Amino acid sequence: MKKFSQIFYAGFALLGILSIFIFSRRTPQKKEIVSDVNMVRTIEAVAALGQLSPSGEIRMLAAPISGFGGTPRIANLLVEEGDEVVTGQILAIFDNQPRILADLEIAKARLNTLNKNISAQERQISRYIESVSQGASPKIFLENKNDVLNDLFGKKEELLAEISGLEVDFSDSQLKSPIDGTVLKVNFREGERPSSDGVLQVGSNQRMEAIIEVYESDINRVSLGQKVSLISENGGFSGVLFGTVGKISPQVSQRKVLATDPTGDADARVVEVRITLEPSSSSKVKSYTGMKVIARFKP
Repeated sequence: MKKFSQIFYAGFALLGILSIFIFSRRTPQKKEIVSDVNMVRTIEAVAALGQLSPSGEIRMLAAPISGFGGTPRIANLLVEEGDEVVTGQILAIFDNQPRILADLEIAKARLNTLNKNISAQERQISRYIESVSQGASPKIFLENKNDVLNDLFGKKEELLAEISGLEVDFSDSQLKSPIDGTVLKVNFREGERPSSDGVLQVGSNQRMEAIIEVYESDINRVSLGQKVSLISENGGFSGVLFGTVGKISPQVSQRKVLATDPTGDADARVVEVRITLEPSSSSKVKSYTGMKVIARFKP
């Protein structure tokens, strides 16, 4: 009996030691798992800086090149920044237009005179054809009249080509909008001679988007279709914009949109991500092209 009691107590003690060992093994492991979960939750969300832009095309409209290799001055600027424009609308008129219009009128007057000479020559040829057929005039006279008529037709073709060129020049003396959109920026005004920067910029801003620069270290947590919320960095608009990731650039490049304090990230490497804004958000910032925003990519 005594021996049985010793065995019982020894087994009970062994069971207790084993329980303590198992408990001590499990407790740190649980803490480690909780710690890992917290770490994942901390780094899941991605925030990045960018700017608003028309989702359609942006056109830089240049002045025409004159016959002397330069550009004409702006005589009349018909729009201002923020104006809505439609395709074909005249935005500016250059100072070479009056001269081109005068040359065009002169050329058309010459064409009118030339047409009259051609008609007169054709009547003479008709009479000579009848005269030659009756033997009243030598055939060589008819041939000379035909040569003169052919020469007149040649001059007419040259003049028509000249008029066509002048009409192109006249069209170029008016700056027209190639798209429906908004005047985003006016670079030069009346009396100024535009440079290679162009006269103005027109953007098709019926639909807006945000171009966000995501750090290359964070881009693996951004995906197509991901939900995004955006706020103005400097209070340019109130509330929150909403959209989805529409395009991720395959190229890593240097940052263009700098933060308020750019000293730390001027040389940062980023990936351009385009956010398609929801219609209600797009209409809210339709006139805010270039405004800086902070985007938060939802996990």
